[in-house]
Amino acid sequence: MSNESTPSDAAPAGQSPTDANPLEADALLEDPSVRDHPRHQQMFPVLTDAEIERIRRFGTPSRYTRGALLYRAGSLCPGVFVLLSGQVRIIGRDGLGHERIIHTYTTRGEFTSDVTQLSNKPAVVDAHVTEDVEAILLRPEELSALMISEADLGEKIMRALILRRVLVIERGHGVVLVGPSGNARLRALENFLRRNAFPSMTLDADTDAEAIALLERLTPQPDDFPLVVCPDGTVLRNPDEGQLASCLGLIPEFDPAHVYDVAIVGAGPAGLAAAVYAASEGLSVAALDCRAPGGQAGTSSRIENYLGFPTGITGHALAGRAFVQAQKFGAHIGIPCEVRALYCDKLPPVVELTDDRRITARTVVIATGAEYRRPDVEGLERFEGSGVYYWATPIEARLCRKEPVLLIGGGNSAGQAVVFLASHAEHVHMFIRSASLEHSMSHYLIERILALPNVTLHTRVELTALEGDARLERVRYRGAGGIEGSMTTHHLFVFIGAEPNTSWLATCGVALDDRSFVLTGPDIPGAGLQSMSLQTSVPGVFAIGDVRSGSTKRVASAVGEGAAVVAQIHRLLAGARAAC
Repeated sequence: MSNESTPSDAAPAGQSPTDANPLEADALLEDPSVRDHPRHQQMFPVLTDAEIERIRRFGTPSRYTRGALLYRAGSLCPGVFVLLSGQVRIIGRDGLGHERIIHTYTTRGEFTSDVTQLSNKPAVVDAHVTEDVEAILLRPEELSALMISEADLGEKIMRALILRRVLVIERGHGVVLVGPSGNARLRALENFLRRNAFPSMTLDADTDAEAIALLERLTPQPDDFPLVVCPDGTVLRNPDEGQLASCLGLIPEFDPAHVYDVAIVGAGPAGLAAAVYAASEGLSVAALDCRAPGGQAGTSSRIENYLGFPTGITGHALAGRAFVQAQKFGAHIGIPCEVRALYCDKLPPVVELTDDRRITARTVVIATGAEYRRPDVEGLERFEGSGVYYWATPIEARLCRKEPVLLIGGGNSAGQAVVFLASHAEHVHMFIRSASLEHSMSHYLIERILALPNVTLHTRVELTALEGDARLERVRYRGAGGIEGSMTTHHLFVFIGAEPNTSWLATCGVALDDRSFVLTGPDIPGAGLQSMSLQTSVPGVFAIGDVRSGSTKRVASAVGEGAAVVAQIHRLLAGARAAC
């Protein structure tokens, strides 16, 4: 695996990403679909003079001359610029040198930027000053303060910032992925970018003319795929998620001298809820996750029994809203940041990351959930990413369109995946080891599955082996009475539960049950009935969500524990202050 920085390789012959003159309107094409978008007014609202005056006390007056860059894709943006006079042109750009005008700010009261300003992440578009500008600059911490203090104004700004990021994602500005359509690493990177709401475009190395022209210049070897072209033109060859995140500037910075009130490890529903409630109540929060917001719930195609969403909501959308909400209240969220160990021998506890960085916090919340359980089946590892999947997202659905698929598992996650896949696949076969779904799945999902004409439920069936060469071709199974059988399929979805993600806790000595889930409260041997229900055997260390022994494996339950743990953290910190 290697990286090479070659910005000029990524641009079409005779043109670099900076050749076009943004000061000349005719130099670039304007995207007409942006202007005609049904939510254009919400994306680009104009603040009144009264609203501008309310903003002044939070921001800083700023001036910029014609030709200046307020920010550039791939670099940190100073914040949100509220226009008082002048003109700013927003240009979408990808690593291949394509540029298109997204919007031109010309009216007093318009404001720049998108939702990344809450997290101080890199911009995904360029902002060129095309006429001398006077503006009010709202830095990330000032923007967060405004949204909390001026709720109605904050709502208008927040909606616009979110919709703009959605717009850029829809248009594909940003990072370019190049590889064969069946490449497992390519799909992994697509999922990583999708779940982290980073705009991208994928080119098929075998059929796309632009991809073929690029490959002729770069002459990659077979093990170089997928290729990734970052917005600044840097080319990565077969990168992992960490290398991609680094190229895109997604790796967050933490002040090693700062002591947080709480460090939350895991950004699934439980961890995100804890981050929202802790930050909204004035605690300083560091929340960490190795991959993306949402955890396993983030891959759910539709959650229909979550309170307040009668038509259902995807796990990705729910996680995305919670992620933005936590940042709105000032939580410092580090994604991707993988935690290696927790040290509790001294106070306050220390969280150590795999890149050797350390984060100190007065309290720690374990919200690491669980890892996908892998069945003991011959040939499984060989086909992971090449026919075996542990989640069902639009990316996987596209791969198995109008083909038969097999899914094993009988829980709610499995049921949601079956319903989702049935709308894309030719037929969905569902294997469960028990005699029925009644004891493992919600009633509404069972009824829906049984009503789908292209779903077949197979009971008392157990998978025994997988076969194929370059990709999965056939599965073997054992049915009731020991009868052996086989089925042809290129796609196997595995939803058989998960194992707790607790190996990183060995350095802290947190008590676990016989299945390695974290013990809390009165379940800890020797603990009194008055002990805090979510605190572990180590004072100041709490556990919530699926990783906690005895927890209810539901999104709503995880969110409830995320809220409840904040009250217990307040109680602990208040006691510590009183002791001083």
